[in-house]
Amino acid sequence: MTRRRLALVILAVLLAPAGARAQGPTVTRDTLPNGVTVLVRRNPASGVVAVSLLVRAGSRFETPETAGATNFLHRMMIRGTARHSAAELDEAAEEIGGRIDASGDVEYGEVRGTALARHWPTLLALLAEVALEPTLPSVEVEKERRLILSQIQTRADNPFPLAFDTLLRDLYGPHPYALPATGSPSSIGAMTRATLLAHYRSIYRADRFVLAVSGDVSRDAILRSAGRLFGTLPAAGAGPVSTAAAAPVSTGGRRVVDKAAQQAQILVGYLGPGLNDPDYAAVKVLGALLGSGMSGRLFVELRDKRGLAYSLGVQSPFRPGPTFFVGYMGTAPDNVNAAEAGILQELDRIRSELPSESELQRAKAYLLGALAMDRRTNARQAWYLAYFEVVGAGWDFPERYARAVEAVTPADVTGAARRYLSRPTIVVLQPPR
Repeated sequence: MTRRRLALVILAVLLAPAGARAQGPTVTRDTLPNGVTVLVRRNPASGVVAVSLLVRAGSRFETPETAGATNFLHRMMIRGTARHSAAELDEAAEEIGGRIDASGDVEYGEVRGTALARHWPTLLALLAEVALEPTLPSVEVEKERRLILSQIQTRADNPFPLAFDTLLRDLYGPHPYALPATGSPSSIGAMTRATLLAHYRSIYRADRFVLAVSGDVSRDAILRSAGRLFGTLPAAGAGPVSTAAAAPVSTGGRRVVDKAAQQAQILVGYLGPGLNDPDYAAVKVLGALLGSGMSGRLFVELRDKRGLAYSLGVQSPFRPGPTFFVGYMGTAPDNVNAAEAGILQELDRIRSELPSESELQRAKAYLLGALAMDRRTNARQAWYLAYFEVVGAGWDFPERYARAVEAVTPADVTGAARRYLSRPTIVVLQPPR
């Protein structure tokens, strides 16, 4: 099968209308009277149900002093509720064939769970309890603080995450996208139970809340249960979470980080467009063309032909924006200069040289295949629905995105490269000489 045919087959599977797929999943969107958004993806073929409760929060809305508050809070929320201890919550989830977890990220806080489909009412009730009745026990706050601080230290000791976090700080400057979702030692060290409780009260409000369910469930039954469980969630909190932040302006620059390591790390970053920008799909195709798998230009040119890289690729996440576009490679310390020159040369070449039709179709197939594979489970389906809805792109963004990817032309890719791949921000991590 040719790459173009593969891309078209994947696109057809992703975008086929519900009526064309007998017994296939359908999605409904409803709003409770208090403003909670409820998304239900009915999948009769699945014996498992997954629920994702997302609240619009995260490090995107934090400051250096409060960085990590959303993640800390959500990890505490599964440490006990008004009716169950942490151990009892685990046991209750296991009894229905599932599990419950919670965490915070850049754009959201999440309470999530899975169970056998016939036990969905119990699962939804347990998750509502975690979301609406957390007790945040003081003794558990200290335990969780130690765990988070240990994770922060581990990340700082690992060469690639250290280089990546350094690049984001340089790339975004004062914008909150520069902040780590897990926080810093100083911010996590200063947080108290009262701090976390105040943060909870400010973000857990109906207008910032999305409930997504995927599995063999009935929309009407979910709505009745959700209305009973979440109908008392206040429509507004004690104070709105500000979404205002000055747009970052990349000024470029190069930083060398000395760190004992077997490999040197080279990262080249740019600011890119957000989800709703017309250029978004073209930039994603650009990233796949350069850094996807063993057929990407970076792999072919820098590893296969020149033997300069141990690992390499491109990262560009789904974000409202401005997102980042980062090319990276791990190389031998003695090859740093040649490797850095090589990756910059490839990033510059794509700005002036139209990709071939075969390159373009391979990149599209890679993106569409990755999207389809990542949504294979109900848990991921629920997350996708909730995430794109809570960030304002709409639950059906993946389908619209897939169509936009398929429409990208070689000229679109080169045009996007010219607009966004300028003034690189570079971080080189290498062993001290």
